[in-house]
Amino acid sequence: MKSVKVLLLLGAMTLAACQPTEPALGPDGKPLPQVYKITSKEAGLIPLRVQESMNSLRAVRGTAPVVLNPQLNAAAQAHAQDMAAQNRAWHWGSDGSSMLDRGRRAGYPGQVIGENISETYETEIETLSAWMAVVDTRDVILNPAATQMGFGWYQEPSGKIWWTMVTGN
Repeated sequence: MKSVKVLLLLGAMTLAACQPTEPALGPDGKPLPQVYKITSKEAGLIPLRVQESMNSLRAVRGTAPVVLNPQLNAAAQAHAQDMAAQNRAWHWGSDGSSMLDRGRRAGYPGQVIGENISETYETEIETLSAWMAVVDTRDVILNPAATQMGFGWYQEPSGKIWWTMVTGN
């Protein structure tokens, strides 16, 4: 009986060793993207990770941190869902609304000052990194006038994610 267990263990280890350890590559030689599925467990952590990462980026520049705001979260969430319904990433709502309109509609008492959007299969941190690589979206993240932020998303069954970040003061 002991030898059967040893043989099974050795067989399992052999099969495990046969699994590819490198990611599959596309025709361009780059790793193929993996679909990032947002679980209910992850959903609650995403805004906190973005806030923490954003505040780290702001700290390097000597800019004060931002806090999450529930009304801005609601405005960001509504816009992410609306972009998915429109099937295009842009700053206008299907009803012609702007980020200012959506902030007011969500009950935000302050001034909405910036919005970043994205349509991707990447994680929230990869998206934040992509925003930092572009001057206009980086300026929204690092704007010293921003004291609050909201973050929302909508994930389609295909895995595509529509991200929205809204800043205000």
